[in-house]
Amino acid sequence: MNIAKVTKNNLWVKFFSNFEQNLQNSISMYFKKAAFCLIIYAFLSGCSKKVTQQAISKPVGPKREFRAVWVATIDNIDWPSRKGLSSEIQQQDFRTLLDKQKSYGMNAVLVQVRAAADAFYARSKEPWSEWLTGEQGKAPEPYYDPMTFMIQESHQRGLEFHAWLNMNRGAHRVSKSIMDDHITKTKPEWFLTYSGYKLFNLGIPEVRAYITDIVVNIVKNYDVDGIHFDDYFYPYTEPNEKLRDEATFKKYNDGYKNIEDWRRHNVDLVVKNVSEAIRREKPKVKFGISPSGVWRNASTDPMGSATQGGQPSYDNLYADTRKWVKEGWLDYITPQIYFSFEFDKVPYKVMTDWWTKNSFGRHLYIGHGAYRVKAGSKEIGWENANQIPRQIRYNRTKPQISGSIFFSSKSLINNELSVNDSLKKIYYYPALTPTMPWKDKIPPNAPQNVKVQKVADFGVAITWELPASLPKDGDEVQGFVIYRFDENEPINLENPSKILQIVRNEGILSYTDKNHNRENSYIYVVTALDRLQNESVMSNVAKLK
Repeated sequence: MNIAKVTKNNLWVKFFSNFEQNLQNSISMYFKKAAFCLIIYAFLSGCSKKVTQQAISKPVGPKREFRAVWVATIDNIDWPSRKGLSSEIQQQDFRTLLDKQKSYGMNAVLVQVRAAADAFYARSKEPWSEWLTGEQGKAPEPYYDPMTFMIQESHQRGLEFHAWLNMNRGAHRVSKSIMDDHITKTKPEWFLTYSGYKLFNLGIPEVRAYITDIVVNIVKNYDVDGIHFDDYFYPYTEPNEKLRDEATFKKYNDGYKNIEDWRRHNVDLVVKNVSEAIRREKPKVKFGISPSGVWRNASTDPMGSATQGGQPSYDNLYADTRKWVKEGWLDYITPQIYFSFEFDKVPYKVMTDWWTKNSFGRHLYIGHGAYRVKAGSKEIGWENANQIPRQIRYNRTKPQISGSIFFSSKSLINNELSVNDSLKKIYYYPALTPTMPWKDKIPPNAPQNVKVQKVADFGVAITWELPASLPKDGDEVQGFVIYRFDENEPINLENPSKILQIVRNEGILSYTDKNHNRENSYIYVVTALDRLQNESVMSNVAKLK
């Protein structure tokens, strides 16, 4: 209602036109109208308040959802903040990074531990990374193993740790420090030079075996939850550059007549061999890849997407990403759909919908270009603060999509257009990671003897005991989910808003509920989680007496 207009038309005009004759009547009418308007205003204010409360209420979201962020170490994009920091500062910076990502609702991190045939971990035959210590081959001071540290810190916060490896780089074009005994110098025949990079020649069998050995070494020596490759296989096409691997093709063509099909075969072999090696070494370690968003355009292949992608992975990077999930070589795939809904050549919706039809029962996580979010951006759609939230909401309408990964950590921390504030609302309630029944579908047994007790002013202490026995697969309990319900409320473990906390099994079988309302009566139940977050049935019900 336009009160000013009503007042002007129905009161003041009449007031002035009949001033002498109807002064008292007009004044009376004015106050009646004003009182009516105040009543309407109060009513609308109440409605507005309700609407506002509904608008800012936190969406419950799914109980299981992969929520992760890439932590890039190449050229110190995310961590460490610069080369050559002391070990203490590196460690504190990483703790701060994890705390922030956890506060945004993340339940996993993908940390780049191999940027260019180097290492951010001690147990490696490749040298320490220059982006860690400032000089390739130089160990951290004081000495520590960064990956052991990062895994422990991540797990303490309930975050999965996926070791992200760049597969194809021997030397980056921004590399400043390369040792004399680095593999690019001791095995120069293993490398192709392209656009300032030294790239592993994937057509050489020994190269493929070397890459597999790097992965197996990590899986064997570190408690990683996953191994992750990015989108670099054969290089993105550069103008006036030629990939000179004709001699390798001639020597190792495996009967292929076409060099492009042969290159795809080489990448297939790397992916397949790594997948099989992980399963042999530790079958419950996940394996995922984040390729470029477009597999093929429909203009080239009717099975492709209705897009105009400039460098499809199949055609330009010789990466048959669709095949890898169809063959079951991957546990998850994360296409980098770094495009807005409004981008005409590769619209977010079109590309996402295509992947939902081509993930073949494996987990599909969407890679989001958080780095593109910017006020005043000239890239269509990315100047809009709602772009990322809209993408996540759209994902949640598709049962084939199991989560999101954001590039990169720094982009979220910088909080351009309040992107991390938006995530805090969307991810307000915690989420378990999605299960992988093809790897493990046997849940642990339930915790037992759950008890609750008020502890002075500290809250409600919840204690429990481990299950009396292990399940058929012998998996140890890795964590617990603590649920809280109102006393007379039906127990529904599928409602994530009832999750009080997800805690890792560190041997302390207790938790204190500090946010209870003293005037309310609650009941509590606890479930157990295994390594792949299969969840047990609930424990006994415990309530305050």
